[in-house]
Amino acid sequence: MNTIRDLDLSGKRVLVRVDFNVPMDTERNITDDIRIRMALPTINYILDKGAKLILCSHMGRPKGERVMDFSLAPAASHLAVILGLDVRLAPGCVGAESESLVAAMQPGEVIMLENLRFHKEETENDPVFAEQVARMADVYINDAFAVSHRVHASVVGIPKYVSEKAAGLLLQTEMDFFHKAMDTPVRPLVALVGGAKVSSKLGALENMLDKVDSMIIGGAMANTFLKSQGVDMGASKTEDDLLETAREFVAKAEGKGVKLYFPVDFVAADSFAANAVTKNVTFRDIPAGWMALDIGPASTVYFQEALTDARTIVWNGPMGAFEMDAFARGTMAMCQSVASSHALSITGGGDSNAAVKKSGESANISYMSTGGGAFLTLMEGKTLPGVEVLAA
Repeated sequence: MNTIRDLDLSGKRVLVRVDFNVPMDTERNITDDIRIRMALPTINYILDKGAKLILCSHMGRPKGERVMDFSLAPAASHLAVILGLDVRLAPGCVGAESESLVAAMQPGEVIMLENLRFHKEETENDPVFAEQVARMADVYINDAFAVSHRVHASVVGIPKYVSEKAAGLLLQTEMDFFHKAMDTPVRPLVALVGGAKVSSKLGALENMLDKVDSMIIGGAMANTFLKSQGVDMGASKTEDDLLETAREFVAKAEGKGVKLYFPVDFVAADSFAANAVTKNVTFRDIPAGWMALDIGPASTVYFQEALTDARTIVWNGPMGAFEMDAFARGTMAMCQSVASSHALSITGGGDSNAAVKKSGESANISYMSTGGGAFLTLMEGKTLPGVEVLAA
């Protein structure tokens, strides 16, 4: 995979696919600018090389319509403040007016194209649309790891029409950390996997059986595994159509010598609500009609012990419904355990990263991946279309 450092950018029009799909409040103020700041190393590198910088991104899901609530104007304004430079917002990402703005650019100037998803052709990977955007560029850089698993025009279409293409510094960092953790790890390698559904992560779980030394499974997905072993999970969320699959997975792990850790107790509740009645119960004592919504204190200690000797930890998915304080303790405890370990620690996925931020331990995690779907795709052992096309 070529990286931006392999190219001569001086004086060239450099089109960078970034992920500036940032959260905003009702007044259209950016509430978290981490996605913009993560792109700064690439942005500054390009400007330092005397290139003409053209940024493109999506924002929200306008479904191919020009919905100004999804305009990238706030992102352009915010970036301008950070850089101390004028960042002009083009009226579109294709069209004569936008092409004229780009044609008039001088080295060191920055233009942001308007929301790619104002055109349905973006998500359809339409080749005509891709070529229209591409003709504004001499160089294409992908620095949007979070969308690199998507077969969209700005991810896989545009680079086919630009002769010089490479990964940005953020994308390179993401790939380097993932390969370091999963392909050449310092062992023991422990996977910590949670979240709601086995079905959404089955591919990742099965692929990791060939890579990890042990695996901790929590969150609602643990319910399905426990039920497959004959445990009565009460009214807890389970995927009953995957019980046999779960049994087969446990058998495969045993055959490969991979130690599996499941919760041994829970914080159970009589309803899925912040003000529900709760109590700690063992995994065999969940009351009828009640549901497991967080790992309990014994499970927390059990999981912490499983991490004690880890030298590499890959984490995807929370241990419970951490959005509600009553069910956050297990996830927060794991955040602290991962952060305080001596292991290389990598988290991926929106919920995992949100939990780490809530715990205040962000600075103590080795790397927090910017992509949920892309991170999971790599965990499944698949390649990212947005990375693959850079080598074409």
